[in-house]
Amino acid sequence: MASLALWSPETSFYDICTFAAGFAGNLFAFVLFVSPIPTFRRIVLNRSTEQFSGLPYVYSLLNCLICFWYGLPCVSYGVYLVATVNSIGAVFQILYITLFITFGENATRLKICGWLVGVFTVFALIVYVSLEMFDHQARRTFIGYLSVASLISMFASPLFIINLVVRTKSVEFMPFHLSLATFLMSISFLAYGMLVDDFFIYLPNGIGSVLGVIQLLLYAYYSKRSREESMLPLLIS
Repeated sequence: MASLALWSPETSFYDICTFAAGFAGNLFAFVLFVSPIPTFRRIVLNRSTEQFSGLPYVYSLLNCLICFWYGLPCVSYGVYLVATVNSIGAVFQILYITLFITFGENATRLKICGWLVGVFTVFALIVYVSLEMFDHQARRTFIGYLSVASLISMFASPLFIINLVVRTKSVEFMPFHLSLATFLMSISFLAYGMLVDDFFIYLPNGIGSVLGVIQLLLYAYYSKRSREESMLPLLIS
């Protein structure tokens, strides 16, 4: 219904830009959500999780659930595109975690199940406390800061990749399409957050945009350097 209202004759240019930014963020986030599919295809074919860890997907699930809760009308008004992207993300993370439980060894299954119970327990506690102990404005602030903290903590992964690229002087572990999708998603939600004047959206995505730019610059620098080194003439003794 919201999308239908968006395209009514009374729709303003501001509304169109806001929807476009949020929709673009959803689209680029979807690219990131499907990026682990080759890994899970390998897991299914080999019927083993091998040395892959399920913890990043469990943590991503908690992050998606918190941000999904923030995007709902009972917490925030007018940011439903935050709820849509994180609901899709939560579904993908649950599917990935299910595959870990299905094809993991017994110890891995128990560990993942324990983490999963912990995630849903923490999320249920957050929902209960936010509904019972806060009014709407205080609830938005409480969940907003939780979502910001959760998103910023997830930037540990890009920072690790950036450090790895600098140390190895190689972009082998930083695929260009993922770096580009991360940057485009962050910049889209940065614009969306600024258009709806939501500090809890534009702050973490502003940080994500900066990290995305750094990744792209590193990719350009080290890929160019690799090409130049490959063109050097071989020394013959």
